[in-house]
Amino acid sequence: MAINFDKALGIHADALRLRAERTKVLASNLANESTPGYQARDIDFAASLARATAASEEGGLVLDTGAAETMYRVPNHPSADGNTVELGVEQAAFSQNASDFQTSLTFIGMKLRGLAKAIEG
Repeated sequence: MAINFDKALGIHADALRLRAERTKVLASNLANESTPGYQARDIDFAASLARATAASEEGGLVLDTGAAETMYRVPNHPSADGNTVELGVEQAAFSQNASDFQTSLTFIGMKLRGLAKAIEG
């Protein structure tokens, strides 16, 4: 009997892929903090995860690079040069995303250890 890892890992595999994509977007925002006219972007994690989960249940592609739709962030304090990156906001979002990434990774590790114990008997 073969193990279906998509079913065994559940939503955590999709969440991990989406968190990695969001890390790239937030890192890009941080890298362009002083670029005039740069527009900060972010991913709506809940909506993107719901789309990825629905696609995987329907047998479609599971969260490819284009599946995570990026949206522009509205700044709290617009700058004169048109850059919408706010360093504190981006650092907080990046830190929270890194923490959530680690949590998803921990859940996947626990699931895999459980499967290994079940296989070993």
